Amino acid sequence: MQSRHLGSQGLTVSAIGLGCMGLSDFYSSSGATETEGIALIHRALELGVTLLDTADAYGPHTNELMVGKALRGRRDAVVVATKFGIVRQPGSATRSISGTPAYVRSACEASLQRLGLGHIDLYYQHRVDPAVPIEDTVGAMAELVRAGKVRYLGLSEAAPATIRRAQRIHPISALQTEYSLWSRDPEDGILPTLRELGIGFVPYSPLGRGFLAGRFRRLEDLAADDWRRDSPRFQGENFAKNLAVLEAIQQIAQEKHCTPSQLALAWLLARDPSIVPIPGTTRIARLEENLRATDIGLSAAELQRIEAVAPRGVAAGQRYAEGMMRTLNG
Repeated sequence: MQSRHLGSQGLTVSAIGLGCMGLSDFYSSSGATETEGIALIHRALELGVTLLDTADAYGPHTNELMVGKALRGRRDAVVVATKFGIVRQPGSATRSISGTPAYVRSACEASLQRLGLGHIDLYYQHRVDPAVPIEDTVGAMAELVRAGKVRYLGLSEAAPATIRRAQRIHPISALQTEYSLWSRDPEDGILPTLRELGIGFVPYSPLGRGFLAGRFRRLEDLAADDWRRDSPRFQGENFAKNLAVLEAIQQIAQEKHCTPSQLALAWLLARDPSIVPIPGTTRIARLEENLRATDIGLSAAELQRIEAVAPRGVAAGQRYAEGMMRTLNG
């Protein structure tokens, strides 16, 4: 497994990480059992993955517990990234956002206990709290670094101006935002800002929430409790238009003798050496397939061809429903 630097403070991780969210939440209640999830994480570590991504909101809380169990006896080989800021309570459908210093401290303590760790390697603010100055939130995160409870800091779905303000308080090592062949918004302002400031980029949903893997041909292919059923990109005419884009990507992948997932990940890796995507899956075969994307090189001509079929703005529909869209790029 190749490695890459996240930020300029010394954090080094595998070129592809593992997004653990789907092992516990959102896509289907019939996803991986804890035993299956732990086995998948162990296989990822065997294959050289060193970045595991979780959050207290996933489950809520159960994903961190699973990751913690998977890491027993294996801690030294792993960079553990988790997040705070999206407040969810077990058994409740409501959620809120908090970036108050008191919440930062309490959330960190709770995550450390669930993960069974002495420190968190990379601690993200999951969503920017519009009611709390970013200076206050990052100031509290910086206190955690000084206390030895966190090593590196990150932000998720933060706008360029917010990133700059945060960087003045404490070095930011990574920004996590959705980025893929059908979600290219970060190219407008975020990626140039990160390059200027020396911040790494961790794209989540690098396979378009599974769409770019080619598994879904109609809405009914999603489980009844899969939240993607409410996603604009998986509905009605948007779904049909996005299928046409997928078919063009599949054609290129077929000629390249790789899968659409591998092509999508190889495209991301080719964008910038500071990019570390974190695809998720519940299947070991899919994990192994995704990690082989590091072996795929793309020529300038191939990149131009991909650009022609999947240019910026090609995806039909917003990436979230309207309520969630309002929490992005804070």
